Amino acid sequence: MQASQRAFVGQPVAARRVQPFSAARGVVVVRAAAEPAERLRLHNLSPQKGSRRDEKRKGRGYGGHQGGTCGFGTRGQKARSGSGTRPGFEGGQMPLYRRLPKLRGIAGGMSAGLPKYVVVNLDDLDKAFEAGSEVTLDAIQSKGLLNISGRDTKLGLKVLGSGSLSKALTIKADAFSASASEKIGAAGGSAEAAAAKIKWTRRAHEKRVKELVAAGLDPKKEAAKAKAARAAAKKK
Repeated sequence: MQASQRAFVGQPVAARRVQPFSAARGVVVVRAAAEPAERLRLHNLSPQKGSRRDEKRKGRGYGGHQGGTCGFGTRGQKARSGSGTRPGFEGGQMPLYRRLPKLRGIAGGMSAGLPKYVVVNLDDLDKAFEAGSEVTLDAIQSKGLLNISGRDTKLGLKVLGSGSLSKALTIKADAFSASASEKIGAAGGSAEAAAAKIKWTRRAHEKRVKELVAAGLDPKKEAAKAKAARAAAKKK
């Protein structure tokens, strides 16, 4: 038996599967193979380090090894059962979160910062529509330029002037940016803006009723006609 073979006598099979190398002349050194990592088994499962911690023990008297007051102090509201106050409570004075000014707009949770229109750019319209086409919100959605859902379905359409327009289009929208109107006119098209929605106020309503009465018309019938006209326009 050679010297390199005698070195493996009594060793496991894994240790024999190595290649000896010569460290010096006449001396044979054998490096044992690294043992493979232990496989995941039921007996070696354990929680991730730091993911579990011991339950906090609440002291109750001297027997709990936390003193008679158990860390709650001597008497008072915070030493009673069901103790504590809601977060931000300052004893009745104006709390800090009410003293500080709030953010305006959508950052403050108000409707002032919410979008008022769904927008589309002229560059997208130029690619999607042929010359002489009539562009409406429904046509834009059918082309896949806008995917409107949720509260945005109640918003109007606004055309922005990003990009260029090389063909004449008849665009019907609720609003146009200044640059979009210029580019549409320069291309020979037309920008037809829908009538702006008038905000209801009591003063404006009373003024409108007086005008209808002065013209000999019934305000209730005229309101019903206007409502029917709006419903018919939505169906189109």
